Amino acid sequence: MTTLHSSLRQTTFTMQSAINTLMGKHSFDQNDVPDLSGRTAVVTGGTQGIGFEVAKALAVSRARVLLLSRKSENGAAAIESIQKETSGGADIEFVEIDLGSLKNVREVADRLREKESRLDIFVGDAGIGVNKYALTSDGIEHHFSVNNLGHILLINRLLPLIRKTAMLKESPAPRIVQLSSSLHQAAPSSVAFESLEEINDESLGPNALYARSKLANLLFTRWLASRVLVKGARVYALATHPGAVHTEQQNQLKDAYGETTGSILKTATVPFMRTPDQGSLSTFIGGETKQAQDGMLGEKLWTLAQKLITEKAGEDAFLDWNTV
Repeated sequence: MTTLHSSLRQTTFTMQSAINTLMGKHSFDQNDVPDLSGRTAVVTGGTQGIGFEVAKALAVSRARVLLLSRKSENGAAAIESIQKETSGGADIEFVEIDLGSLKNVREVADRLREKESRLDIFVGDAGIGVNKYALTSDGIEHHFSVNNLGHILLINRLLPLIRKTAMLKESPAPRIVQLSSSLHQAAPSSVAFESLEEINDESLGPNALYARSKLANLLFTRWLASRVLVKGARVYALATHPGAVHTEQQNQLKDAYGETTGSILKTATVPFMRTPDQGSLSTFIGGETKQAQDGMLGEKLWTLAQKLITEKAGEDAFLDWNTV
């Protein structure tokens, strides 16, 4: 009953998002993204869904775009589609990464940092949707590992390049954008981010696992903005909720709840969802719960993240947050 109740809560959020969309006319669309010539963007999960639409809008606006994703076949298809959109004029590249393997994240981030001359925009879109419990190759619950730990390490090891770009005063301040969700409101009240045993609690259902990871997205963004990107940094850290969007993630409902129930949930919710291009708009333009505003909880998240990442990717996994 608890799992079904959580699913119904998700449906309620979805329908409300649809109502909000239908009640008002969009005042901003992808054509309003300014000319980004000379700027470089990284988009995780940039080969499908919202991430793809964000990447496409950036490429159409003449930014150099790096698509980070796990599946190279999806990368090739995404690049082909975007090149058609730009008549072959896009400066776009696919980079394979497994955000569930912290050692791989470290290796990929270092290659990018050494290869690229600048990084103006980081969009963290990749993630596990509402799906069943599973462990990554690092032995960490996959929502938390992919949606949170992988992105935290990636941001840390790319931050020197972002700070270097921020020193170029003629350019707008770089920004780090993470996609969260209003479903962070469904995170269990018991979340404490105190141990791996807590994270790897198999009793949590698909909705709670996803909601906890989205709560962590918000907490980390707040931590990054208040503890690292202090006054004078010229780097913005933002979290955004794209609304309920129809992407490939809805197929994960079948994995989470079984073929029959998952199909019913997908059929009931998808008609009320935004399209990926509509969902991508919030990335360019953003009610948090008390949990999401809890500074102490944010500190606990950071302490646990640091512990797990250094255990899996090495004691020197983190660069100094202030390194340029």
